[in-house]
Order: sequence, then structure tokens, then C-alpha cells
Amino acid sequence: MSDSDKTTGQAARPRRADARRNQESLLDAAAAIFAASGVEAPVRDIAARAGVGTATIYRHFPTRADLIVAVYRHQVEACAEAGPVLLSETGSPYEALSRWIDLFVDFLATKHGLAAVLQPDNTAFETLHTYFLDRLLPVCAQLLDAAAESGEISPGPTAYELMRGIGNLCIGAHNDPRYDARRLVDTLVAGLRRSE
Repeated sequence: MSDSDKTTGQAARPRRADARRNQESLLDAAAAIFAASGVEAPVRDIAARAGVGTATIYRHFPTRADLIVAVYRHQVEACAEAGPVLLSETGSPYEALSRWIDLFVDFLATKHGLAAVLQPDNTAFETLHTYFLDRLLPVCAQLLDAAAESGEISPGPTAYELMRGIGNLCIGAHNDPRYDARRLVDTLVAGLRRSE
């Protein structure tokens, strides 16, 4: 390999990393807008928050459904990757579980309106649900097991039961300002603690 080939290869890597970071920033901006305004929010609002033109968004995501699916997958990945990090960086497995559940609730907040865009008869809907379970159930199970092994919580609900319960508590929260789903989720998580 010549020096010029090495230089070209080295220059290409940062561009790919930059492109990945730019796309992640765009998806973070879209997630924030979706959480605040729903998935029907104008693309120009997402573009403004991301600091890009609307053409950039359409170049990467030709349809709204493409953008929504990408945001959903991005959020699932962020939530999945956070679990092991929290477990290794937090002194208490229960604290790691609690913080992960906060992230999970944040993720659920960005989902409102998803079902309206991706109808259950749409294969993308079923694929996303399977992806969601495949990526997040093992993370939640790992956190629950660690907290139980440490003696901080009593063995009890499965990861599926806990995530389903949290999801049910979060349904409709964005439509009713009098309903504080996070407070109820906090009560549920506090109920997992082993009584002294």
C-alpha cells in the first residue's frame, strides 16, 4: 500500500465517523421533537433543531415512516447500550436498574404516535416490536438479576412483566397533563426494594 493509499484510508475513517455522528445528532433531534410534538411534527422543526436543511433529512429518510423507524431503532439501541454501562458505573445494581428504567420511560415518551403511522398490519410494526423485545428484554433481565443477587430487591417480576407494566403505566400520559406516569413508575420501582 502506498503512502497516498494510507492517507486516503485514514482520511476516509474520520468522515465515516463524522457522518455517523451527524446522523445520530439528527436522530436525537427528531426524537426530541417527536417527544414534544408527536411523530407528525413538521420536518422543518426537526431540521432546525438538528441544524441541517430539510433536504438532508429527506436524503437520508425519504419518508416520514423511514425517519420514525430510524429514530425508534436509535432509541432502542441507546437504551440497550446504557444498561451494561450503568451496571458497571453505578455502585448499586438497584440504582442502575432505576436509572435504566428512567431511560426506558424517556424512550416510551418518544413512541407516542408510532402506532398511528405504522399500522399493525404493516410488517415494519411487527419487525420493530420483535427488535424492541430482542434488544431490551435481556438488558432489563440482566439488571433485575444483578439487583436480586445483590439483595437489593426481592426476586419477583420477570423483565417482560416489568417492562410491560411500565409501558402500561405510560400509555396516554402525553394526552393528560394531570397524569404523571413517571411518578407511578417510580412507585413501582420503589416497590421492588427488599424490605429490611
